[in-house]
Amino acid sequence: MNICLSSRMAYDYTKNREERPDPVKADLKGNLPSWLQGTLLRNGPGIFSVGDTTYNHWFDGMALMHSFTFEDGEVIYRSRYLRGDTYKDNMAAKRIVVSEMGTMAYPDPGKNVISRVITFLNHTVPDFTDNCGNNFIRYGKDYYATSETNYIRKVDPATLETQDKVDYLKYLAVNLVTSHPHYDKDGTAYNMGTSIAEKGKTKYTLFKVPDTTAGDKANASPALKNLEVICTVPCRSLLSPSYYHSFGMTDNYFIFIEQPFKLDILKMATAYMRGVNWASCMKFCPEENTLIHLIDRKTGKAVGIKYYTEAMIVYHHVNAFEEDGHVIFDVIAYEDPSLYNMFYLNVLKEQSKTSVMSVPKCKRFALPVQTDKGIDVGDDMVKLQYTTASAVKEKEGKLLCQPEVLCDGVELPRINYDFNGKKYRFVYMTCVAMSAVATKIMKFDTETKERTEWREENCWPSEPVFIPRPNGEGEDDGVVLTTVINSNPGESGFILVLDAKSFKEVARAYVNAELHKDMHGYFIPKEE
Repeated sequence: MNICLSSRMAYDYTKNREERPDPVKADLKGNLPSWLQGTLLRNGPGIFSVGDTTYNHWFDGMALMHSFTFEDGEVIYRSRYLRGDTYKDNMAAKRIVVSEMGTMAYPDPGKNVISRVITFLNHTVPDFTDNCGNNFIRYGKDYYATSETNYIRKVDPATLETQDKVDYLKYLAVNLVTSHPHYDKDGTAYNMGTSIAEKGKTKYTLFKVPDTTAGDKANASPALKNLEVICTVPCRSLLSPSYYHSFGMTDNYFIFIEQPFKLDILKMATAYMRGVNWASCMKFCPEENTLIHLIDRKTGKAVGIKYYTEAMIVYHHVNAFEEDGHVIFDVIAYEDPSLYNMFYLNVLKEQSKTSVMSVPKCKRFALPVQTDKGIDVGDDMVKLQYTTASAVKEKEGKLLCQPEVLCDGVELPRINYDFNGKKYRFVYMTCVAMSAVATKIMKFDTETKERTEWREENCWPSEPVFIPRPNGEGEDDGVVLTTVINSNPGESGFILVLDAKSFKEVARAYVNAELHKDMHGYFIPKEE
């Protein structure tokens, strides 16, 4: 099933946005809960052209961070560009000189031969960008802007000022790292990255970064100094590692999906001289299966059962939990890689054409972890009554896993993170049923399959972020925050506060500044 995106939208994806580094008090309508104290950080692209050069893809735009601080019944807004090396080099040259995934940058024709040779070598073994415009992550006491390269940038969450540049490669041999880590109650962060041909091997590495906020202050920053490798997983294709954007975690297991959406390393090494971008070096192999790795957190070893399913592409895990000898995990899955192509700027700005992408589906998988001894080939090993997901035994100890589709036309899932890795009921998502761009958000009940939606004419809400009420009762006791692009005449954008139980509006705060579409966000409670 495919859906069409008519690009006739009021939002201009190609327009460079202005930063507002000085604090701006928002115009509040309604009453904020007194317990809502803290800062919502959000990140996304904001500059799409420099001089006479332009980015090809919306994801490539230079990172524009913004924040909403809730304090004593008021909302304060500010935004600031991430001033990393990429930003500084592009601005100094007055043209785009640092390559991004969807845009290959070439030197000014006036540059000398030596400069061109250096540029070529930097693209043969890519020195990736530090344009960290996808999300924010926390390691120890520090907060970082992140994308998926080996570089992250420390930022001041209060002022959004750019601070240290941190290279994962100084602590671990990984060239690509996800921007969606997990966190334990004690503050330990878990993440994973890909090592490209390190000592002749291409592998995936799971690692953890212990919390340092309560420890020795001298060793507190950067917390990556205390990084510990949990395990490595070899790639099934030496020169074509799987692309992944996130992974799952329960109390006892990690879930890693090795999907047939791959980076062709040899093609990436020659992309610059062939005049193509790195994104063109990603290949989807629909004839291949998707492997599901279930890794024991204590031993760092994969369980003995081999799980697989049909070809699919997953960007976002929703949640995972354990019950009655099973690991259950939910993901947003696509049939093909068309989502990425939807965000090329020439596609987004074409007014008269439509583009097609597959419908994203929220799928639930159930992995039996008990031994398959005594189970006949062809038998379904899933014994849970509340899901239609199956895991059929095949020869050689393999299990063919078929998911239950919980709902479709959804993306950017968020949950009450207190329930991360545990059995949960509610998930908050954007609705993208008719386009890759959300026009509404919803609360979804995974038990009853009930959908409760919020929408408003000519408004485009962002990823909905759940904030729990301190000492709250129940999984949905809290509020949901979403920033809203508002194209109604004479009205400004706003941050919307919804009661999570009823999904009804509690308050909104209009911002006297131009809000921009972004990707992901992170809420920092005031006590942190």
